[in-house]
Amino acid sequence: MANNTANKGTYTVVASNAHQDGETEGFPPYKPSFFEKLGIGAFHLVNKAVPWYKLPGFIGAFNLAFLRLELRQFNLYDGYASPQAQGNSTDHPLTDERYKGARHSDGKFNDLDKPLMGCRGMRFGRNFPRELTPKPTEEELMTPNPRMISDRFMARKDGKFIPATTLNMLAAAWIQFQTHDWFNHIESKQKLNVPLPPGTHPWPASKMELFRTQPDDVLDPSDIKCPGYKNENTHWWDGSQIYGSTEEVTKSLRTSLPDGKLALDEKGAVKFLPRDKDGNPLTGFNNNWWIGMEMLHTLFALEHNAICDEIRKAHPGWTGDQIFDKARLVNCALMAKIHTVEWTPAILAHPALQIGMAANWWGIVGEKLTKLLGRLSKTSEIISGIPGSGAEQDGAPYSLTEEFVSVYRMHSLMPDELPFYSTTTGSHLLTLPLPSVAFSHALAPISSSQFSFADAFYSFGITHPGAITNNNYPTFLRNLPSPDGQLRDLGTVDILRDRERGVPRYCEFRRLLRMSVPKTFLELTGGNASLAKELEEAYEGKIELVDALVGSHSEPVIPGFGFSETAFRIFILMASRRLKSDRFIAGEWNEGMYTKEGFKWVQNTGMKDVLGRHFPELKAVLEKNGGGNVFAPWGRV
Repeated sequence: MANNTANKGTYTVVASNAHQDGETEGFPPYKPSFFEKLGIGAFHLVNKAVPWYKLPGFIGAFNLAFLRLELRQFNLYDGYASPQAQGNSTDHPLTDERYKGARHSDGKFNDLDKPLMGCRGMRFGRNFPRELTPKPTEEELMTPNPRMISDRFMARKDGKFIPATTLNMLAAAWIQFQTHDWFNHIESKQKLNVPLPPGTHPWPASKMELFRTQPDDVLDPSDIKCPGYKNENTHWWDGSQIYGSTEEVTKSLRTSLPDGKLALDEKGAVKFLPRDKDGNPLTGFNNNWWIGMEMLHTLFALEHNAICDEIRKAHPGWTGDQIFDKARLVNCALMAKIHTVEWTPAILAHPALQIGMAANWWGIVGEKLTKLLGRLSKTSEIISGIPGSGAEQDGAPYSLTEEFVSVYRMHSLMPDELPFYSTTTGSHLLTLPLPSVAFSHALAPISSSQFSFADAFYSFGITHPGAITNNNYPTFLRNLPSPDGQLRDLGTVDILRDRERGVPRYCEFRRLLRMSVPKTFLELTGGNASLAKELEEAYEGKIELVDALVGSHSEPVIPGFGFSETAFRIFILMASRRLKSDRFIAGEWNEGMYTKEGFKWVQNTGMKDVLGRHFPELKAVLEKNGGGNVFAPWGRV
């Protein structure tokens, strides 16, 4: 993967400078201001002596802000050879004025001049130059054998579960709920046969057959060596997991009444997602379904409908479409806010992140002052936050990236079984193996009154997920039959997908982020000799072959962090980009777009409010939790 380190390092700088100098036609180059360049340079000097995470919280937050600027400058690349792929207003005119003030379900018209940017069916971009993310040969794809890597570094040893004691299961469910909004690759009909080497766990066949990822059509000669891959979902943070990624799907999920609401079925006092004839939920994205998805999809469908009621009170003459459009805007922004200021500080519990993520939304002036006075700076995202600071593309058309998909491989968060407790008495009700509440069985315990939605949320609130580390994949995910007839080991799949899509291996990944690169396996593991030995054996002494996922799971973790700093570098770039690129968040962030009632709803609502609004039984335990983060362990009843 990295046979000529010196040449690759040099090429990276040349490619980065080309990007910086604006060779992506139609997208003004991202150039830090003089002040920003000074800040980047100053923290480079500081970090030679003290890494950002050892600085005092406020200074560390500024360090991260300048690091993000540097990443914008050097680590954003288009998935297409030509920017013309993003379309133009002549070839793709906005014929329905409705979508000037509403999200289009397939993601079109977020940018009115580049109407295809970020929409369904557009390619994933890159955080590294495309030339450095080539399609591997078949030998490279299988070296070392991915099933062997899964056995040695994914499987729970002797079934031992490693808990993430600073988080609860809501945090695990939440991130899958969000990734189902963000990305979904297209599988081809072409099969990939994974050899099963001697000594690996038994498999019920002589080989493991998996579908390859479908590459996009060759639109440019560079696509032969470096294929692009389309996203089946929209790239925007637009709640497509709830609303769907086409207008046809969205319409099918709404009620027949002109109320703007999403359809829900009822059984007594319980409201739940409608089902198809096979028992599958009718929602925007229902793949990889389990009770955690059932809970969060239902919760935010209920929230959408509550927002509709609020808007209807203020605008009784509005049509169902008008109410729906504004409720969707509000619900999507609320989910983005919860992820930014609640979920992220829970999984990255470091003082600099607590300050930095709050500043992403509210700016350094803080929530209280921003609510009281509005934006103190018209354009500065540092002073007054990203929402309302003005949408920018930072030199490359907006899309999610293959590397962003890679760092959100977090299957080890999942346990093998789930205990459920009463939210009123705190007593243990039952424990279920996770496969028994997956796919079409996800709603069964609630519909049969074994426990309620409130009990499920309480149980998730007090239960730990798995730690994101080596040897912590749940057993059932390593032998997973799915409704489409496939049998998969997701540990093997995760390794193969990164390799197949050209995601650089661990050392090259860090090199391209201008991070230090370990020279030995012992250095990679931070001195863990037994892990270093096992990695060296599995990768036959070739540290450059260590997969990005395995290396990230093996490196020492920053205190308070739920995942590696390597993954975090992609995160701090892309987390803010999803906000900064969006016309409906960074751009038209005001009462005119959201309505006065809707804008107030977003600004004054958090996850605790959403839970208490729809499941009043949880209010007592949430109050007991005080000011604690909803994604951190709750106090028990």
